[in-house]
Amino acid sequence: MNLAPFRIEQYYGRHEFTAELMFSSSDAETITIGELLALEPGAADLLAVQRLGYTESPGAPSLRQAIASIYEACGAADVLVVAAAEEGIFAAYHALLGPADHVVVETPCYESALVLARSTGAEVTEWHRRYADGWAHDLEELERILRPNTRLVYVNTPHNPTGTNMSRAVLDRVVELCAERGAWLFCDEVYREIEHDPGDRLPAACDLYERAISLGSMSKTYGLPGLRLGWLASRDRGALDRVLDFKHYTTISSSAPSELLSEIALRHRDLLAGRNRSIVLANLPLLDAFFERHAQTFSWVRPNASPIGFPRVEGVGEVTAFCERLVTETGVLLLPGTVYDEPEHVRFGYGRANMPEALARLESWLG
Repeated sequence: MNLAPFRIEQYYGRHEFTAELMFSSSDAETITIGELLALEPGAADLLAVQRLGYTESPGAPSLRQAIASIYEACGAADVLVVAAAEEGIFAAYHALLGPADHVVVETPCYESALVLARSTGAEVTEWHRRYADGWAHDLEELERILRPNTRLVYVNTPHNPTGTNMSRAVLDRVVELCAERGAWLFCDEVYREIEHDPGDRLPAACDLYERAISLGSMSKTYGLPGLRLGWLASRDRGALDRVLDFKHYTTISSSAPSELLSEIALRHRDLLAGRNRSIVLANLPLLDAFFERHAQTFSWVRPNASPIGFPRVEGVGEVTAFCERLVTETGVLLLPGTVYDEPEHVRFGYGRANMPEALARLESWLG
């Protein structure tokens, strides 16, 4: 298996833990273990008596039931727990795809969604979205690139890096096109439940289509990336069984404390998501005003979901060098769009309570 360097993680590896202010975080505001345990009477006692043995490979039954409560048509048996969303992508691709297959990947995207698809030996075609089109989904293009041997279509909604949510009409058509070919629809939904207007929330793909696989995570909406826990939900039990067989060669099982803490968090997921949505909605007007003041440099398609956005930047030179100068001189970390093969963009993260300070430093530095 030949894997290209993971540019996003390389860049963060250099700067994430030394930069003073993260202004590009893909996750929302985090909390402490103590704050999480305080949400539920007796939770601290449960953690204290948690045995540190192996857990069940598919995930603890009670955790799988808690995850299933997110969905309308899926039960606990339709859920497979994984060690963060990254393992879900890796294991699903390698369990389900091979060199005779064709895969469609929506881009720009989190790099592993594209690189890992190629690593299976399958032929990969990008379904590219463009800033000039307002990041719209071109369904006619999707129909053109689909083939009789298309085995899987990857989409991500709400979307990283643009922060935009797919429309229901587009999602329904994507489902139809996959169903016509019997293809799997792999829907990365790690930002679901942090739509800026909860009324814009889409149904989970696994609730709409039997061969859809919904990817979820504790990291983004709930702000708990330190738990390193995610899941796949699908009514295609055969597909999940194949992924589970592959998982036996990766993590085998998840961390017992992480499973317990995730189960507690999911019982209070509305509170956690609501808290982070409030931070996002408080920060967005500050960004609107900033972009208005600096319209000659920044412009964006305003996000409607998630804690991230992907503005276009002009007149600052090469964008990676711009971001490097910013973090070196101010301690503020933006993510250059080069890691998404979009060299005229940067990723902003506005799901943290200290974003106003990062924004003020950026504005002062710009002059």
